[in-house]
Amino acid sequence: MEPHTTSPSPAVQPLPLDGLTVVAVEQAVAAPFATRQLADLGARVIKVERPGGGDFARHYDTAAAGLASHFVWCNRGKESIALDLKDPRGLDVLGRLLATADVFVQNLAQGAAARLGLDAATLCAADPRLIAVDISGYGKGGPYADRRAYDMLVQCEAGLVSVTGTPEQPVKSGIPAADIAAGMYAFSGVLAALVRRGTTGRGGPVEVSMLEALAEWMGHPLHHTIHGGTAPVRTGLAHTVIAPYDAYPTADGGRVLLSVQNDREWRRLAAQVLGSPELAEDPDFATNAARVAHRGRTDAAVARALGELTAEEALRRLDAAGIACARLRGMTGLAAHPQLAARDRWREIGSPAGPLRALLPPLTLPGGEEARMGAVPGLGEHTEALLRSVGVTEAEITQLRQDGVIA
Repeated sequence: MEPHTTSPSPAVQPLPLDGLTVVAVEQAVAAPFATRQLADLGARVIKVERPGGGDFARHYDTAAAGLASHFVWCNRGKESIALDLKDPRGLDVLGRLLATADVFVQNLAQGAAARLGLDAATLCAADPRLIAVDISGYGKGGPYADRRAYDMLVQCEAGLVSVTGTPEQPVKSGIPAADIAAGMYAFSGVLAALVRRGTTGRGGPVEVSMLEALAEWMGHPLHHTIHGGTAPVRTGLAHTVIAPYDAYPTADGGRVLLSVQNDREWRRLAAQVLGSPELAEDPDFATNAARVAHRGRTDAAVARALGELTAEEALRRLDAAGIACARLRGMTGLAAHPQLAARDRWREIGSPAGPLRALLPPLTLPGGEEARMGAVPGLGEHTEALLRSVGVTEAEITQLRQDGVIA
């Protein structure tokens, strides 16, 4: 199904964050991902970038019609102003923008925001209604506060890499999990602070660290280790304590993942899919504990049966037997996923490179409001309009541009 754009119906309610202004001095993924959620829900998001390059995520790759895929993903629906904050005039312009803002978000290198007077505590002391968010790698204090904190480094420090991969080889997550975790906690922190401001009239500072956000996501293996005494082992696609629960190759080169959650399901699998009903009562396979103890033989029995079927045939048999299953898809398969098409989840967004496909955010609102999903901005695309909106004169704009303070 082709992506499309939609115009809101007059009967549809305004988006929840309509009328809210967010100013963000942001880069990479964590803060831009957080503020994109706010933009999708109706907030006006003003993205402050450096002249002469902007957010360095603009240059990670050129995969999205010449634009960087990370940047397209995290920055739709924003206005971009290119502003040199090291120049006092640039900082003054930012101050004027902040005077109109409800929320400020930054993820500069540790200490940089404080040197500019842009840390959450300083800003909220000056304006108690402002909600200001500091996103960092490791938090303000402690021995790691000043360390560089790229996503993969934090994945290592938080233990995610230790539980991901095969028994022989740990691997990082294929997505920037630490950035996404921090971004989503920043997003939810802003929403919580908005609720508080609605009842008390005060905003206040919000702090999120990538390490602490990802450590929260590590709750299952963490509790397994600190309370159970042993760390979960890496098992690739297999489950550590359930069998069979893995992906198995099919005759047409596909791979199908299935999960047997209890012994009743095992009996159905053995009889209706494996064609070996005798395995249902075999003491080596009859219980999950036995199947885990004999995981190699269990997996071999499943692999033999599925290896004689195409992926579609395997999925049909598993569905008919009431066994949870899935096709192991790549990105092309996800882009063509029939469920996303059937639920009309694709839209078209604008960008400096022309129209691009993008998925609707997963949050569906009860009133029928659809996420705004505005265009991906060019660097400094809105600089002059934003300057004029805070009272900067044409002569001042010309001088600021000549001096490289804006772009």
